[in-house]
Amino acid sequence: MHQTPQGLMEYREQVVVFRKDRINHVARIITYVDIKKGKEPKLISLLTNDFDMPLETIVAIYCRRWQIESLFKQIKQNFPLKYFYGESANAIKIRIWVTLIANLLLSVLQSKLNRRWSFLGLATIIRIILMYYLNLEKFLNQPDADLKIMLANASE
Repeated sequence: MHQTPQGLMEYREQVVVFRKDRINHVARIITYVDIKKGKEPKLISLLTNDFDMPLETIVAIYCRRWQIESLFKQIKQNFPLKYFYGESANAIKIRIWVTLIANLLLSVLQSKLNRRWSFLGLATIIRIILMYYLNLEKFLNQPDADLKIMLANASE
């Protein structure tokens, strides 16, 4: 058991064995106190069969799980990966990497803009204007003004 300098439990690690017939499965249970602002502390127990990773790392990964889940949800909603153009492992890896890079570029663009865009709205507008030559940052900060200019130029 790992304790804080005040004597409170920080982490507890237990090794357990699950048995069924003649099959044994060794695992470990990591218990820690989850302290969130404005909420009462609660004990969280994690079951893993990874004995190589330090327990602090496993707890840190678990704490970051919602960010990971949010990333997966964002990718599934905005970049459908239902169909792959190739069937080789390399083609699938390339498609996944391109999707991750596109997601990263849109996230960086979203953070640099003065105007607030939802990720879905930003991804949609980028798909629409992708083939037009324009100042993307200026257009996304003031889309109404630039749209009027584009329509006036197109009608001439």
